[in-house]
Amino acid sequence: MADPVKIKIWSDYVCPFCMLAEGPLEEAIKDVGADVEVEWMPFELRAHPQPTLRPEDEYLPAIWERAVYPMARRLGVDITLPTVSPQPYTALAFEGYQYAAEHGLGTEYTRRMFRAFFQEDQDLGQTDVLAALAGGIGLDEAGFRAALADGTYRARHQEALREAAAHQVQVVPTMLIGDVRIEGVPRPAQVRKAILDARAQQEENAGYGAACGIDGKC
Repeated sequence: MADPVKIKIWSDYVCPFCMLAEGPLEEAIKDVGADVEVEWMPFELRAHPQPTLRPEDEYLPAIWERAVYPMARRLGVDITLPTVSPQPYTALAFEGYQYAAEHGLGTEYTRRMFRAFFQEDQDLGQTDVLAALAGGIGLDEAGFRAALADGTYRARHQEALREAAAHQVQVVPTMLIGDVRIEGVPRPAQVRKAILDARAQQEENAGYGAACGIDGKC
């Protein structure tokens, strides 16, 4: 059986376009009929100590009216500019993601973060908020809270950020599907083609590199 086609998607929990990318991605995967494995990857748009954005300033309302709300209406997504001010740093939430991923709930955690911020106006910079959200998707709330307090996953998060830098990620969402890179909210057709191309490449490469050793074992 062929390995699944792997999709890496870099995102930040305070990026509305990352949440809007979920729909086209899911539509493409459903339609293409291939075995696909999606991995959400951390990227901090504004890491500490760089100031984060404030919804009462001019920039956020303007970009939401010009781009976010029109796209959300086209995609049928309920999304609202959060009132949390200033917007939270997301490093702590991403440490929580590493905990969730280790317990097999990375995708569910990512989706819950998007909805908590953009539909429920929750502050993702607060440990109490993150722990409650983690518990709501089936993670051990006490274990999650302890991991954040102890910085258990801090090094792993930093390693993930170094991987983003190695791939020269500068905008989110950014998807990597095989050799195809897609920046911004994708069209489902783009994702479908990239998945099919990646699967075809896998099939073409199948068997190449196989060898037998001098011990007679293959």
